[in-house]
Amino acid sequence: MTDFKLFYLYLVVEKGLSTLTAEAYIRDLKLFEESARTPCIELSLKGLSTYLKILRMKGYAEGSITRAVISLRVFQKYLFLTGQKKSGTDLFLQTPKCWQLIPEVLSEEEVSLLLEGNGLSSGEILLEVIYACGLRVSEAVNLNCFDMGEKTLFVKGKGGKDRIVPIADKTKQRVLDYLHLERRDEDKKAPLFVNSKGVRISRQEVWSCIKAIAKEKGIKKNISPHTLRHSYATHMLERGADLRIIQELLGHSSITTTEKYTHISKKSLKRSFFKYHPLEE
Repeated sequence: MTDFKLFYLYLVVEKGLSTLTAEAYIRDLKLFEESARTPCIELSLKGLSTYLKILRMKGYAEGSITRAVISLRVFQKYLFLTGQKKSGTDLFLQTPKCWQLIPEVLSEEEVSLLLEGNGLSSGEILLEVIYACGLRVSEAVNLNCFDMGEKTLFVKGKGGKDRIVPIADKTKQRVLDYLHLERRDEDKKAPLFVNSKGVRISRQEVWSCIKAIAKEKGIKKNISPHTLRHSYATHMLERGADLRIIQELLGHSSITTTEKYTHISKKSLKRSFFKYHPLEE
């Protein structure tokens, strides 16, 4: 298998990507080599086509497939820039616009079903915080006790872009109940959410938690913690929030990124039609 150490350094040092993003790229490349049984440096259009078929047969979401292609494209560009390939083989890896699909989103009713109950496990409370504040799962697991203010959370954002986001009173009270009744931890510098071993909860544990709860509640959609972030943005948009406000709350540098994470639902489209079309007056 290819040694991607130099590519990892290129992503972090030269491209300025976070370590988490760089690690995700490396995982994608290793998955390609394992699935296609071909070194990434020997990637061809035929090999890419076969790889995409394998991912679809395994049930990978279109968003995950798109990211896999992006990882391969960036690596091909790296090989070209470093002289390891003499042609711009990334040209045939352009991500089709039709692949920029609307992410899986829960309805407000499905979110209520997912989050209902009085459980005070760290996973349950953390999922509510993700939805209540529109956080990335990495941002939620990295919260410390002192990051929670009177009505806000201090969030250490992606790429070192910190932000302050509002937190609903109901959610804040659940966090306090969790700390007082379950944690009994007065160290303000301690992780806000810990697992059964008393150490900071991991992203994988949160992922397992939402899968288990969704199965228990009979939610059939293929969801992840990030689905709650998508749902947060979508529900805010449906209720009339300005896209620029959502951009700030999500911590996006570009409004274009926000547009990819949100969509106008059919309900919102119908509401706009009946409100603004002249024949509906």
